[in-house]
Amino acid sequence: MTEPRLMTAESVTEGHPDKICDQISDAILDDLLIKDPHSRVAVETSATKGQFFVFGEVTSEGYTEIPKIVRDVVRGIGYTSSDIGLDADSCGVLVAIGQQSTEISQGVDRLGRGHHLTAAERESLYESQGAGDQGVMFGYACDETDVLMPLPITIAHRLSERLADVRKKAIVPHLRPDGKTQVTVEYDEDGRPLRINTIVVSTQHDPDVAQEYLRAQLLEHVITPVLDSVCGAAVEHDHFRLFVNPTGSFVLGGPAADAGLTGRKIIVDTYGGAAHHGGGAFSGKDPSKVDRSAAYAARWVAKNIVAAGLAHRVEVQIAYAIGIAEPVAIMVDTFGTEQGATRAQIEAAVRETFDLRPAAIIDALDLIRPIYAKTAAYGHFGRTDPDFTWERTDRAEALKSAVAAAENGNE
Repeated sequence: MTEPRLMTAESVTEGHPDKICDQISDAILDDLLIKDPHSRVAVETSATKGQFFVFGEVTSEGYTEIPKIVRDVVRGIGYTSSDIGLDADSCGVLVAIGQQSTEISQGVDRLGRGHHLTAAERESLYESQGAGDQGVMFGYACDETDVLMPLPITIAHRLSERLADVRKKAIVPHLRPDGKTQVTVEYDEDGRPLRINTIVVSTQHDPDVAQEYLRAQLLEHVITPVLDSVCGAAVEHDHFRLFVNPTGSFVLGGPAADAGLTGRKIIVDTYGGAAHHGGGAFSGKDPSKVDRSAAYAARWVAKNIVAAGLAHRVEVQIAYAIGIAEPVAIMVDTFGTEQGATRAQIEAAVRETFDLRPAAIIDALDLIRPIYAKTAAYGHFGRTDPDFTWERTDRAEALKSAVAAAENGNE
């Protein structure tokens, strides 16, 4: 008998130490983009008990009050008392910010919108703005959920998001901000999800709360509603192993229990391990950094391929050289799931349909906006927020037309 294929993904709540740092870094980026849309930002945050350290490089004509942003983010998450390990109003904030290296900036012109330029001016802009660094970025999409994301990471994010929601609305009393979720899904031989195998939820809580109470409350108010919503009738989810706070208690959490750092949850941020990840994190980086903008573009490309019905599952790889606008390589992998076209035809259609030069990506996805703080928890992909422009499927028809034209040309 063939053993079931199991895939697991995890998520964390906004109160997790690493995610606090991601949210602070992106909130600083947003504030600087409001003050100066041309801001160049590469900011990171680290956290430990009662202390935050914000460091990195910024070139901007704007000014941001970093300690205030740190405290506002921490307060909004729910860390408002030393009794739970962190008080937004009394925590320490250290700042060490320098300017961007001239050797990096010389290969990257100032950010600009090309929407109102002539075609010639726009082409000049797109060609003059090189990539902010070398690097390899990946995007992924599959048709096992309605948001074209892998099922394990989709459920894990929705569980974490719901866990924070029931805490903030006091639907489940005695919860604290830190938490993690993990979901294991069983797949059939064709790679289709069959059933939920295991769910793990670890949530910070007040002292003297019975674990049996937490388990019952989370099953009723978090786990069951999320599974019913995401799985529906397509995936069996009535019988699974459930672990709630497997160590028996989780009272001390957040930076008081574990240090945090920006960019340490990159697999949580993307596809939960179902796809490759490039070398760079996202949070705290303005869109001139292809670590972020090209990863968003790669997801956009992959999602449109699946939405066009050209493949059931696809991974897109884009590679850049610092200071050079054109990608040095684009690769499309359909894992043998392509439909009605060859992998090579799909890849050629991608090259024809998408301009993946950094400035063109920034324009097409309208990335010079203060939209990044809300990307920093519960995943950068598979969200329905209209500001997440890389989730649009607006190029699906163009891809199909490009494939059809290539097939007709070969007849």
